[in-house]
Amino acid sequence: MNIARYGLKDLLLAAVKSEVESREVYLQLAGKVNNAFLADRLRFIAEEELKHQDYLESVFRMQFQEDVPDLPETTPVPLPEVHVDRPFVQASSILTQAMEAEQAAADFYESLSDRFDDNEIRSTLIYISRMEITHYRLLEIERDHLQSTEDYEMEWEMMHAGP
Repeated sequence: MNIARYGLKDLLLAAVKSEVESREVYLQLAGKVNNAFLADRLRFIAEEELKHQDYLESVFRMQFQEDVPDLPETTPVPLPEVHVDRPFVQASSILTQAMEAEQAAADFYESLSDRFDDNEIRSTLIYISRMEITHYRLLEIERDHLQSTEDYEMEWEMMHAGP
């Protein structure tokens, strides 16, 4: 991801905003799914996003000697959004959107790491990038499972109906 044209302040604010929004999406989705295991995984990823947010806010404070301001509605840095509230959208479709966002976040953090001379910040951002790939893989496994069950439910509406 080419982020060279953006200032460091904009990049860090975009990163914080992305983590906040990702956490909200995962918590919202966890509250909507019927599968307890999937809900637990989504809450786990949401907590990971909170840790990323906390770290990014600390980097912002260290770099600019000020608290993180209120996050803007939009940022100049294009990052994918996940839309949970669209009507009649299957959970697997939402997880696919989340996977795309996680991949973009991984690419973003790897590029962002190049903007820092501090080795500790650089290596932590690379670590966060790798964590985003782990989130991607978790979501991929869950999405693939959901797709197989969604297909059954579309073909046989009463599949889970009792005797």
